[in-house]
Amino acid sequence: MLRPTRLETIDYLAIGHLTRDLTPTGARLGGSVAYAARTAQALGLRVGVLTAWGEELPLDELDGITVVNIGAEASTSFENVYSAEGRRQRVDSIAPTLDYYQIPEAWRSAPIVHLAPVAGEVSERMLSYLDAKLVCATPQGWLRGWDAEGWVRASDWVVAEQALPQVDAAVISMEDVQADEEQITQLALAAPVLAVTDAAHGARVFAAGEEHIIEAPASEEVDPTGAGDIFAAAFFTRLHFGDTPLAAGRFATQVASLSVKRSGLASTPTPDELYDLMAEAL
Repeated sequence: MLRPTRLETIDYLAIGHLTRDLTPTGARLGGSVAYAARTAQALGLRVGVLTAWGEELPLDELDGITVVNIGAEASTSFENVYSAEGRRQRVDSIAPTLDYYQIPEAWRSAPIVHLAPVAGEVSERMLSYLDAKLVCATPQGWLRGWDAEGWVRASDWVVAEQALPQVDAAVISMEDVQADEEQITQLALAAPVLAVTDAAHGARVFAAGEEHIIEAPASEEVDPTGAGDIFAAAFFTRLHFGDTPLAAGRFATQVASLSVKRSGLASTPTPDELYDLMAEAL
């Protein structure tokens, strides 16, 4: 169990399960927090992750990122099955729930807090206690359930209208809501800023009563896993540094388009790639 005895302050706190992703080539480290943390790190931030997982895999790919693990008998485990009809996902095991009291004291002042549930494991109750400058969420894990065999399906997020006004920005995907435009409208009305990603079609950003459409550049897709989480971390970070929601969305779309060219956590951007993108935006 990873419990660092002395923790430094951080800039970006990601809360959610590290996962064991089952692929045809074997298990690999995954989870929204992993992709988001690596992206925020590449953007120059000091990053910490609060998680619960079983430590079945090494954390070499999170080098330089501090991980506090409350422990689990088994990690949350997913199998992604891709086809022409899209992605089907099966959950194999689920680690314990995460709550506010488990956040280390040194991290409670982090300016960016990103709640990143993948299986409903992050308690929405912590929203009442967070006082970060930018409280963010990727609610996919609150928007899903699963059947008796573990096959993931869309599910109602019953506290959405109470939770979203407590965040500064949120990111969902069209897949998260099964492309339900009525649900997107409801979520956009509740959230101060909402970005909706749509794979190769780009993204939409809802802010201040306006909807902005952002087209994605053409990109040869190798593996789309994690692209939405990479988008989210880039989007939240640029908002923190003062970008408008539209400018942050454009930058995040460019970053996510780069990510699909590589597989697994190697899809997260490098500092050089991000520098080039920011230079192009000037």
